[in-house]
Amino acid sequence: MGKITGFMEYQRLQEAAEAPQKRIKHHKEFVQALPDEQAKIQSARCMDCGIPFCSNGCPVNNIIPDFNDLVYKQDWKSALQVLHSTNNFPEFTGRICPAPCEAACTLTINEDPVGIKSIEHAIIDKGWEMGWVVPQPPAQKTGKTVAVVGSGPAGLAAAQQLARAGHEVTVFEKNDRIGGLLRYGIPDFKMEKHHIDRRVAQMQGEGVRFKTGVFVGESLPEQGIANLAITTVMPQTLLQEFDAVLLAGGAEVPRDLPVPGRHLQGVHYAMEFLPLQNRVNAGDTLKAQILATQKNVLVIGGGDTGSDCVGTSNRQGARQVVQIELMSQPPEHENTPLVWPYWPLKLRTSSSHEEGVGRDWAVSTKAFVDDGKGRVKAVQCARIEWVKTRSPVR
Repeated sequence: MGKITGFMEYQRLQEAAEAPQKRIKHHKEFVQALPDEQAKIQSARCMDCGIPFCSNGCPVNNIIPDFNDLVYKQDWKSALQVLHSTNNFPEFTGRICPAPCEAACTLTINEDPVGIKSIEHAIIDKGWEMGWVVPQPPAQKTGKTVAVVGSGPAGLAAAQQLARAGHEVTVFEKNDRIGGLLRYGIPDFKMEKHHIDRRVAQMQGEGVRFKTGVFVGESLPEQGIANLAITTVMPQTLLQEFDAVLLAGGAEVPRDLPVPGRHLQGVHYAMEFLPLQNRVNAGDTLKAQILATQKNVLVIGGGDTGSDCVGTSNRQGARQVVQIELMSQPPEHENTPLVWPYWPLKLRTSSSHEEGVGRDWAVSTKAFVDDGKGRVKAVQCARIEWVKTRSPVR
């Protein structure tokens, strides 16, 4: 490694972020990539640990020790090449990935982990700034055609790899813009959408064709594409017109909460609420928008999607926001010797939580209460206790 004793000399550095009271007034990104010198220091903390558990913890198997070493040496272009060798879109993951690589970092055993996610963020931002991210069209064409259904991160990554291998690739997306849940599920304050647009431009330079407003299937889904002009294409048509078809559709079927009063006005799925704000941010004019302005908002579900609803509600000017979770409150710190290098169960406070929310755990939703006019006015809940029981011996 660049500095063998770096992990003993330097502390973990957090990326700078705009103060909560300022950032809730807009929907732009508020986290800044590490400056070059800080990224170098953070990379110096990477240990010569022998076995890169961080790479095993990474879902795309990023070669983390190598690009850490290159950033320490300030060889940014080579670091970008190493990063791109496993990750098509590090500007996405460097912003929204929960970073299981850091949970698997060897330094986590007794110290704060290396800021791997922040280093990744710095590398790709440097790459775009320097003009190193350019189309890479294939030297030869195979003559084969491939249809990719779905333009989320999986569909885009597959389409780019297939195009660079020489195939003629067409991506079909039912929405009016490319990006899938990256576009309409992730709030802009976590990832602005120009990151998607410039990758689409790069892929077009590599020969990928994009068709929006096209739904592949027999019947349109009820969720997610209301009020859009959609063309339906039968799957059999794609099988006849293309040599291969890749299905990369996302999971957009929401988990319902079938309790009394579920039908009342004011009870919404997250994916009915979040995409509308993204559309407004993109300049769309909507007939109607679900707004939290001057309302008391209850978010049911304690995961990342619930956190996104908290942040969006605060930016819309909610009177107050409360988030409840069915499971018990996890510990503030994990039992590292027990769980390392795996993803630990512990209390996680997101940037949206920092902006203002009341949180409660071990709460079960029993019913939504009608105000007499078909609108929700309250929620009946029950405090629950999770008890371990032995399975019967047979």
